[in-house]
Parts: sequence; C-alpha cells; structure tokens
Amino acid sequence: MSLQETFDILLPQIEADLQEVTRTPHQSLDTYYGMLHYHLGWVDHDLHPVLANSGKRLRPVLCLLSCQALGANLQQAIPAASAVELIHNFSLVHDDIQDASPTRRGRRTVWDIWGIAQGINVGDGLFVLARLALHRLGDRGLSLSRQQAATLALDWACLALCEGQHFDMTFQDRLDVDLDQYLWMIHHKTAALLAAATQLGAIVATDDMKLIRHYFLFGENLGMAFQIQDDILGIWGDELVMGKSAATDIRDKKKTLPVIYVLSQADDRDIAGQLTELYAQPGPLDNSGIQDVLSILDRAGARQYAEEMASSYHHLALQSLEQTGIENVAQSHLCELAVTLMRRTA
Repeated sequence: MSLQETFDILLPQIEADLQEVTRTPHQSLDTYYGMLHYHLGWVDHDLHPVLANSGKRLRPVLCLLSCQALGANLQQAIPAASAVELIHNFSLVHDDIQDASPTRRGRRTVWDIWGIAQGINVGDGLFVLARLALHRLGDRGLSLSRQQAATLALDWACLALCEGQHFDMTFQDRLDVDLDQYLWMIHHKTAALLAAATQLGAIVATDDMKLIRHYFLFGENLGMAFQIQDDILGIWGDELVMGKSAATDIRDKKKTLPVIYVLSQADDRDIAGQLTELYAQPGPLDNSGIQDVLSILDRAGARQYAEEMASSYHHLALQSLEQTGIENVAQSHLCELAVTLMRRTA
C-alpha cells in the first residue's frame, strides 16, 4: 500500500471523528459550532456545507501511523489523533487574531468574519473539545495509566506551544534575537506539538518508554525541520503554489531563520547592519526594500544555511525511527512522509 493510499484511508476516519467531537449539541448553538466548522473547512461563511482547504491533517496522521508502526490497532489512537489536531487548530484561530491575519488557507479567518471576541471564544472551544476528545481513550480500551500519560503529554505540548507563541510575538519588536532564542521558540511553538502527535501514538501502543522516546524525538526533529522549511518557503516559495506572495514574510519583517541568521552575523557586521537598518524602518517594507532584503539574504548565504539546518534535523528524525529497530509498512510510511514534507513547495 502506498503512502497516498494510506492517506486516503486515514483522512476520512480522522474527519469523521473530528465531526463527531465537534457535533452541534443543540440547534440553539448552530452559529457557535458553525464557526468551529467553518475554521475546520466544512462550511462556508454562511454556514452552508462546502469542501474547503482544511489543512494537511499532518499531526493526526503522524499519531495514527506511529501507533500502527508499534503493532497496535490504530482505531485505539483516533481520539488522540483528533485531540492533537484540535489543539493545533485552537492555536491557529488564536494565532490569526494575534497576527491580525485576515486570511488562512485562501479564506477569511474566523475573527475577520465574526470579530475578535467570537474568534477567541471559538479557539477556547476547540481547546476544550480537544481535551474531551482525548478523554475518550478509555472507551477504546486504553488503561488508566496510559490515559494519564497521554493527557500529560498533550498538556505539556500545549503549554510549550503557548510559551513559544509568547516569544514569537515578543520577537516582532526586537532586532537582537539570536539563533539559540529562535530555535528555542520554534521548538516550543511548532516542534512540541508534532512530537506530542507521534508520542501519543506510541503511548497508545506500548508501555516501553524507550520506544515512546524514539517516536517523540522523531516528531520533535521533524517539527524543527518542518518549521525551518516553512521559513524557507515563506521567502523563496513559489507564489502560485503557496497562494500568497513569497515576499509576504519579508514585507512584514518576520524574524524567520534566514533573517535571524543574517542579523546575528557578528563576523560580518556590515551585512548584518544593512538588514538591521531595513528592519528598523517603521511599517511594512515596500518593493524596493523587499528586493534589498532578498539581495542581502542571497549574499549572506542565508538560504543555504537554512536548508542545511533543515536537512540536519530531518536526518535526526529519520535516525530516531531507525533506532526503534522496527520495520513494517507503517514505519516505512513515516519515513516517506518525513521525506515528502521536506520536498514540499507549499
């Protein structure tokens, strides 16, 4: 069975469970749950059914494949898969508000349609529904000790995500962010939840702490590589594939890895100073400023640096899988999925 065939099998199961978890409990709450469903890609802004871009569903797939690789019935892990996906979406709804982003996945964001207050409430609801989804692990025959381990893993990841988001927001007004600080931030904001996804799948399947740790490290390092690849695409990605201008991150002066790399160049203060001067200007950069930044990044070798770092984390992720000593179809799909993510163009 190919990876695509596996996705074709898993994704409908994930969607069905997410729809069950977020099912409207009473018609008086149609609008509230409709807003949740809108963000999840199932209805339009008039709350009519639609097939919209609902995202990659990467985290629940990683959770289920990790469980299956360890020889367990992936049906047992579906509540955990739904929980980690809902946590991810809770963070996206709040992130859109914090960034004042009017669009996501080619559609207006929840807060842009219904207002900031409703947007916050939608995010809060997704957070609580994630917790309720995870509590159904007992219905799938999971022992109390494994349920507690799963809950703890997701809670720690969610706290890390919030901590990372805090630092990401503070970085927006700073020009003294160094590489260590940046890597700490993406480790918490992005990698922690991918690590939780693979860790949860392993917790459902086994009590072997060494194996659980290997799958945790796989997700963690894959998350680091994934975010750095996002940073690269945010500057040099194909505009037609991305659905937005590849210059958006530069226009908005986001502190992504290629930019941080140049700003922290102590041995080339001239080039770091040029970028600092541009990023110190008030407001978004104009087209001329964007081209100046691209030229500076090119001269500093920022893209190559970021690509090499992403490759390094990707190698560590695959190494963690290899250290499990497991060889089966699900394990092969995890490896293939890791490779596919590094080759993506959007």
